[in-house]
Amino acid sequence: MNSDDLQQDSDLTVSWISYLFHLIVAVSAVVPGAQVGPLLLVVAMVIDLVKRGDVQGWQRSHFAYRLRTVVWAAVLYLVTFPLWFLFFFPGWLAWCAISVWFLYRVVLGMVRLNRGQPMPDDSASSAV
Repeated sequence: MNSDDLQQDSDLTVSWISYLFHLIVAVSAVVPGAQVGPLLLVVAMVIDLVKRGDVQGWQRSHFAYRLRTVVWAAVLYLVTFPLWFLFFFPGWLAWCAISVWFLYRVVLGMVRLNRGQPMPDDSASSAV
């Protein structure tokens, strides 16, 4: 193996670790009472932010995709947070929908990473 292959393997391993952290956070957001997420999500984001400049090729899109997913989820959670104070059920419903969307995006990214496919750029299409 040459150094480029080793670097690609290393980048792939880091990407899988980050996706695993995101998956744990996403599942804990969907399952009531299993809130292990915030600290683990920060760790995953730091990994993605630190490593994204080192990654080349199709794998780079996965780092950007995970960061976009987390930022969008955070914005959606913040925007819908007042619903918890106004009406419990709409707040709960909104957060459930956001959590399911977050889980979907994480699983989609894992499937595409496993296939060796890049993630599409969300800026030109919808956020799904």
